[in-house]
Amino acid sequence: MENLLCNEVWFLSPAPSVHDNVHANGQYYNVRRSNYTTKEDCEKAIGIFLGKEDSYMPKPGYLKLIKSDNLIDHARFKAICWLIKSQKRMDLSFGTVFGAVSYLDRFISITHCQGWKYWMFELLSIACLSVASKLNESITVSLHEFQVEGLDHSFSSSQIQRMELTLLKALGWRMDSPTPYSYIELLICTIDTLNKTLVDNLTARVSQLLLNTLLDSKFLEFRPCVVAMSAVRCILEDDLIPSTYNTSLDHFDTFISQDQKEEVIKCQRWIETELMTDYNNILESQNANYSSPTSPVTVLKVEWDKFYDC
Repeated sequence: MENLLCNEVWFLSPAPSVHDNVHANGQYYNVRRSNYTTKEDCEKAIGIFLGKEDSYMPKPGYLKLIKSDNLIDHARFKAICWLIKSQKRMDLSFGTVFGAVSYLDRFISITHCQGWKYWMFELLSIACLSVASKLNESITVSLHEFQVEGLDHSFSSSQIQRMELTLLKALGWRMDSPTPYSYIELLICTIDTLNKTLVDNLTARVSQLLLNTLLDSKFLEFRPCVVAMSAVRCILEDDLIPSTYNTSLDHFDTFISQDQKEEVIKCQRWIETELMTDYNNILESQNANYSSPTSPVTVLKVEWDKFYDC
């Protein structure tokens, strides 16, 4: 059994925590609370995540691959729409959906498959969400529950489990991916002028904004820390935010290099111009035509055998 053990250093990651429903702008969001209690702990954790980022990024050239293949680009968008809807439907943590998207991107970037089909992305998406939920959730979700709605194909438990194992092996059993969401609460807790209520509200708003960055593949150009810092800055500078949020974020610059500081400016500009107008409705408007089928179509064994062979 030793060969099934993951070699990651788990104590370097935030300890498991409870979920709270945090109110923001008339809506409730599921927010995972970390166990870091001091500013110094948060800064140390940020440094650990920054040190891990390079090892958990998609392979170089991944963004170019997506933009050069319309099927992969559209299938990725549709898969992430399903992941976000599943997170809301099953009341999963944000960490679960961000982790699942990270696995999805990392797997696609290293898989040399010449004949991608939409059903492959659906099977991969289920496997990514299942593995991410096992890592992040305290309650195990059945494989059947993942397929309740939003998919065009139906898969057996054995197919999903086989895909999970394929995913784990492909990613080297290294599943504790730093994502933009990994940084949110840590970054916000380093802002001295915010009380608990403001922290909760800001965390919920930034988390929702980050969900929409997942849908746009061009944000893959940036490292997770850059996207996270950009989103925090956007929400803090939003005119709708109370003046009590206004505070200096200069200390964010101490966490990253000069090149990454320039990337934060670029990423923030993209978020402000393309996502901030009405980020709560982006998923609904873009995914209106994706509905669950009246009768699921079972994928033939010969087809998914070819997928695993890829």
